[in-house]
Amino acid sequence: MHDFREYEIYDAHAHIFPEKIATKASQAIGDFYDIKMRYPGDSEKLIESGRKINVKKYLVCSTATVPEQTEKINEFIFEECKNHPEFIGFGTLHPDYENIEDEVERIIANGLHGIKLHPDFQKFNIDDKKAMRIYDAIAGRLPVLIHMGDNRYDYSRPYRLVNVMKQIPQLKVLAAHFGGYRRWDEAVKCLLDIDNVYFDTSSTLGFFEPEKAKELIEHFDKDKLMFGTDFPMWDHVEELNRFFALELSDEDNRKILGENFKRILKI
Repeated sequence: MHDFREYEIYDAHAHIFPEKIATKASQAIGDFYDIKMRYPGDSEKLIESGRKINVKKYLVCSTATVPEQTEKINEFIFEECKNHPEFIGFGTLHPDYENIEDEVERIIANGLHGIKLHPDFQKFNIDDKKAMRIYDAIAGRLPVLIHMGDNRYDYSRPYRLVNVMKQIPQLKVLAAHFGGYRRWDEAVKCLLDIDNVYFDTSSTLGFFEPEKAKELIEHFDKDKLMFGTDFPMWDHVEELNRFFALELSDEDNRKILGENFKRILKI
């Protein structure tokens, strides 16, 4: 049995929402994926869940589903990070937002650490020309966390990220959900050898029996993987238990649970 107290644990994928809409927002995500959400998605519930496994830092984000939400969400993430020093904030952008370059400057000035995009919610192809404006504006400056994969949609398919990286190889991408939620085979086939593409473990391990999960993780470079929960979809204890069930080496546990987070995000 592993003792979580032996590890520095960082959560590389967590969502937060303003308290007054947190329950509604969490339920909407649960309805989209037909998954029962574990929590409302407010900051205090995130900290309450993470405290059970001594999480030191959380990558927190939210997504602008329409362009008009962009600035308000970025301001919210900025304020939450000011109030919670354990938060590492990622702003959001939308391909149809007009002033992308100006908003990138504001995101950087406010001390946020990256950008979060969700192509399936925002309804754009990862390799669309409009999305390229975002990547051009942040390449070499900010990483982008992208929701990857869904077998119901084509927007976020792994092969589309390959197209992006061929054009903008200096872009640093955090490819969520082992690079392809419910499209894991495609992610393994096309994303593993691309420089500057990293992965998190969120919303994946619970869909596999432990032996199948072990087969999946063995495809990945352990230096490019980060532990993530996708809070409020999952609870920190259950996600950590799923991770420990992989029975990786102590060295790999340390890398994935915290060391890679600090190195990749330069925290």
